[in-house]
Amino acid sequence: MRHVSYLAGCAALALAATSSAFAQETLTIATVNNGDMIRMQGLTDAFTEQHPDIQLNWVTLEENVLRQRVTTDIATKGGQFDVMTIGTYEVPIWAGQDWLVPLDNLGDDYDVDDLIPAIREALSKDGKLYAAPFYAESAMTLYRTDLFEAAGIEMPAAPTWDFIADAAKQISEANPDVYGICLRGKPGWGENMAFLGSMARSYGANYFDAAWQPQFESEGWKTAVAKYVEMMTSYGPPGAASNGFNENLTLFNQGRCAMWMDATVAASFVTNPDESQVADSVGFAPFPCGIENCPNQGANWLWAWSLAIPAGSQKAEAAETFISWATSKAYLELVAEKEGWSNVPPGTRTSLYENEQYISEAPFAEQTLAAINNADPSASADKPYVGLQFAAIPEFQGLGTAVGQQMAAAVSGSTTVEQALAAAQQTAVREMTRGGYIK
Repeated sequence: MRHVSYLAGCAALALAATSSAFAQETLTIATVNNGDMIRMQGLTDAFTEQHPDIQLNWVTLEENVLRQRVTTDIATKGGQFDVMTIGTYEVPIWAGQDWLVPLDNLGDDYDVDDLIPAIREALSKDGKLYAAPFYAESAMTLYRTDLFEAAGIEMPAAPTWDFIADAAKQISEANPDVYGICLRGKPGWGENMAFLGSMARSYGANYFDAAWQPQFESEGWKTAVAKYVEMMTSYGPPGAASNGFNENLTLFNQGRCAMWMDATVAASFVTNPDESQVADSVGFAPFPCGIENCPNQGANWLWAWSLAIPAGSQKAEAAETFISWATSKAYLELVAEKEGWSNVPPGTRTSLYENEQYISEAPFAEQTLAAINNADPSASADKPYVGLQFAAIPEFQGLGTAVGQQMAAAVSGSTTVEQALAAAQQTAVREMTRGGYIK
């Protein structure tokens, strides 16, 4: 009996030691329901095989909902998430509030210096990286080359909005089953306002002038929003005020859109024959200008969906291990092995755009890099804020969403362009006065 008891005790100790050695930590990750993030979730077995002590719990949300959830959680120190998917708007603001953990231990082979300089700078504060870019983007024009050829229209090297509107009209009239243009209409500071902020900039307008006075009733904004509403209501899909990035991506891939101006990251999806019915008939051009030779370094925007650790997480070490894996060169190679080089997350690393195989397989690569490199979000004499499609101030999140609702109302016909812009101006003046920017 004593021998049996001894053996049983040894077995129990061995089991306890084994359990301790493989004690698992579960990371809760909040992310957006965009295609590259969905693909990442499908590939994370490769991570858990390398790190059996770390399990992943995904919370995947629509873009507007994600922003609300992570903002509320980090501001209230709710501690729901160990890794958050955030962007170039949040990082410098939240890092300045000490709400994010600096990423100081991504590993010797991570190669931080390989990150595209504009993207690395946008995700840093006082020289420290506070979020690692999963993919980065600017803006471009995606269009159906077959429809343009059939209509006898040639896309210029630098299209203007007047050209785009005329092309949308011609193609809509010749193809009743195709919408001439698809644009973001869903309200939100990162949805329709990301698009409209860039369109207004193409007409020489900013959100605020040098003295922080809101500019929604300036000629640039009036012209941009009038053209936007005209195109959306005349040549766009019904219910366009409900369509954001993902909805327009679906329409384009179904062959329902002749043109779509949106994020460069869309290019890999519309050229993927497994996802797109028009994959072999897609062309790329710069984001349109409102006037010849766009001011403010063109109408490009700059954004990176990035992974960050909230300061309230109790699992920062494991979280940084996951972030290092998901944003590494090795992850790009994993996606290339499984899905092909044209489907790797774009816009983050210099070495990707030095990879001849990627350049040859991704017809949008050079256009994407040029748009990112031509996007300068820094403050200037006529623009006191950092940002292009957004203004990097805490008030912009609420203000941009409120203005976006006015713009969506103009698209749906429940208000006029003039009324929407007047309401936007009134809201902006009130919020900027309350924030102490103006008196």
